Amino acid sequence: ATISFNRRAYKNPITAVTYSLQLQQQLRRERFDLVLDLQGLLRTGLMTAATGAPVRLGFANAREGSKHFYSHRLEVPDADRIHAVDRYWRMIELLGGGPLQKEFHVPVDDAALTRMLAVLKSLPQPWIAVAPGARWLTKRWPVEKFAELLNETQDAFGGTVVLLGAPDDIALSAELAHSLKHPCIDLTGKTSIAEMVAVLSRTTVMISNDTGPLHVAAALGIPCVAAYLCTKVNLHGPYLGASPKSAGVPTTVPCAGSYVRQCPHGLKCFADVTVNMLAKEVSRILLA
Repeated sequence: ATISFNRRAYKNPITAVTYSLQLQQQLRRERFDLVLDLQGLLRTGLMTAATGAPVRLGFANAREGSKHFYSHRLEVPDADRIHAVDRYWRMIELLGGGPLQKEFHVPVDDAALTRMLAVLKSLPQPWIAVAPGARWLTKRWPVEKFAELLNETQDAFGGTVVLLGAPDDIALSAELAHSLKHPCIDLTGKTSIAEMVAVLSRTTVMISNDTGPLHVAAALGIPCVAAYLCTKVNLHGPYLGASPKSAGVPTTVPCAGSYVRQCPHGLKCFADVTVNMLAKEVSRILLA
């Protein structure tokens, strides 16, 4: 079973309190024996504690005080040097998983795939998935750079840009679509998660910021190219074990990979990551 988390409930103090109490009751009713907190934030630490599970496992270096809600803590001394997937895998090993090969199995729903292929089938290929949004402003490579990159790419390779994202990204995608010269379909905010997965499973390349659809595409084995601004490629880039042709293109400014949501340096990294840097990687993939 899946218990969904309503992030939007926390935009209002009254609904936040009500929803938190309801979520706590729901988690407690499940009577979990074991809970793993992979994210390690105050919010997830509180959720972990709310379950009342006798074994609550998290990382010893978890942030925002969340480690204090765990009954058991896993030390990962090199956590600041290894990819998030490899860090999470340490927990699998702790639970007896052993040194197994990591394999990604992302289910593609047949009905969702049929629906989305009906939408895409008449559009010229290659299908180029693009997610121009991100929850943090500091992760968002500028729309005008996406537009320049995509126009150059379609000038050379043809195909169709397929825009994807959450409802919050609709305005951003519309702005980008308006700047494109070649075929484009905007599915931003119009797909379920299953439909988004289905679309990504049939694309040739994914171009994105460091955001959810990028990592779904990588897990599906789709080659990805992404601008990395306030996050680090070696920690949170498209996982090469799943998608070996992928590339995260990082900024080289002194504050690179600062993981800040508000930038005190005027977003200098936006100019540092150029269109040509991403275009080189996209061309490498499409010429392969």
